[in-house]
Parts: sequence; C-alpha cells; structure tokens
Amino acid sequence: MTRYRLSHTSRYSYGSPVELAAHMVHLRPRPLLGQAIISERIVTAPLPARRHDARDHFGNQVTWLFLDLPHADFEVTAESVVEVGFAAPPEPATTAPWETVAEAALTADGWRAAEYCFDSPMAPRNPDARLYALESFTPGRPILVALLELNKRIRADFAYRSGVTHVSTQVHEVMKHRSGVCQDFSHVMISALRGLGLPARYVSGYIRTRPPPGQARRQGADQSHAWVGCWLGADHGWVDLDPTNGIVVRDEHVVLGWGRDYGDVSPVRGVILGGGDHALTVSVDLEPDEAEG
Repeated sequence: MTRYRLSHTSRYSYGSPVELAAHMVHLRPRPLLGQAIISERIVTAPLPARRHDARDHFGNQVTWLFLDLPHADFEVTAESVVEVGFAAPPEPATTAPWETVAEAALTADGWRAAEYCFDSPMAPRNPDARLYALESFTPGRPILVALLELNKRIRADFAYRSGVTHVSTQVHEVMKHRSGVCQDFSHVMISALRGLGLPARYVSGYIRTRPPPGQARRQGADQSHAWVGCWLGADHGWVDLDPTNGIVVRDEHVVLGWGRDYGDVSPVRGVILGGGDHALTVSVDLEPDEAEG
C-alpha cells in the first residue's frame, strides 16, 4: 500500500455578492477494497450554515453545504490521508470473450453493472467511437486483452491539450479533433464501450503529482483526474483503466467516486442566488505521505 496526502482547493470569486448558496460536493475519497481512508476533512470559507454528509445513488461520499449569508468569495478545501493498493487485474488472456461479457450484462449476473451500459448526457453511444474501438475488439477476443489495447491506443492517438475543450464538450467533438483532457478521453472510451454493449463507468479522482523515480510525469496531475472502469463479468468484476496515461490503475490513483459520466461526480456543483460572473481557481496536490512508516 502507498500512503498519500491529498489536498484539493476550489475557490470561487464572484462579481457581486452571493445571497444564498447550496453546493453538492464530491471531494471525500471513497472507502474501497484497496483504498483505506486514514483521515479526511472539508473546510470552507465562509462556514456553512448547515452541512449534511451522506452517500449518493452510486454509493459515493457526498457533502451538501448550505450558506445563508452574503459572500463575495467561496472556498472549499478537502484534505485527506489515503492508503492505496488496488489488486492486479486478472491475466488478460484468461478473461471471457468481450461478446460474452456484453451478453452477461443483460442477465441476472450483471444487474448491478447494467445501468452503465446505457447512454448518459455526456457519454452517449457514438458510432465513430464504436468503430474506433472495434479495431481492438475483434470477434472472440478476451475482453481485458482488447481493453488494454484500446487504452493504449487512446493514449497514442489523442493529444493531451488543456484549453481546447470545456466541461460540456461532447464525445463527437473529441473524436473529430482527437485532443482534449482526461475527462474527454474517459468519455470517449466509455462511449465506445457502451456502443459494444459493455458496462463502463466514469471514475473521478486524482493521480500522484510526482511520478515514481525514473518514470515520466503523468498527464492530468495537479488537477482532478478521471479514468474508466469496465466490467469484466461476474467472475472478475471491474477493472480501472487510465486512457490519458495508457495505464492500469494500481497505486498511483486515488478514487473519489464514480458515475455514468462527469456530471454525476463533478467535484463542486450547486445553485447560487446572485453572484454575477465568477472566476474559479483550483489547486490539487497528491503526494506520498512523508510520515508513512
């Protein structure tokens, strides 16, 4: 297990005071097999009048913040210490043919995964994405063999460029321009897999800021990161793949949560009264914990 110290700050500066605000925050890492939460806290300025912690439909940890006094700025910081060490995936050649997994998703064996087969607002099935995936998903090929190849192809064929897309960019636009950021590449991969009838979900989290010794710096560090979970069938469950970096998720990532697409797990979203135009700055740091024994 690798222990990380995580800090994520989002700061909103408003053009005019906000009178009332309600925010839904996905900033608390999700306890998982392979991910232990040692400590966590959320701090805001100004302080909320009321806070409520619970779990959402997907089982993610979510915090609701309600502010009832005028404020010109809003800052929320999440700090946590997390131990990560996800199990290695199965031997790729031993996994079932991808067509078998697609069929199983529509049976009683796949009922928990089935909701991730269908279109969602930001990751609908797209014919170009499906055709792109079919180069790897040849008839009868073991699903994980095909997934690993698709994951590496996206890393090679799509250019990581911040600023060329925005939070609502659609899959067809990313397929056309072959550039974007981790959110875009994850939506493309999810769309492609859903087009093949495979359950695929959007995973929100972070990747370590400093790479291990001798390795290249990962794309998507210093900000929220995203990747893809795909169901391998009832025998093997889910595997997480990072198409931005072409790697399998093992010990460099921290999971916040998952959903159908970005809209289900955006870090901060809400409703405000007033405010006018606003500016957002985000600061993220995920470092190995120097206090790790």
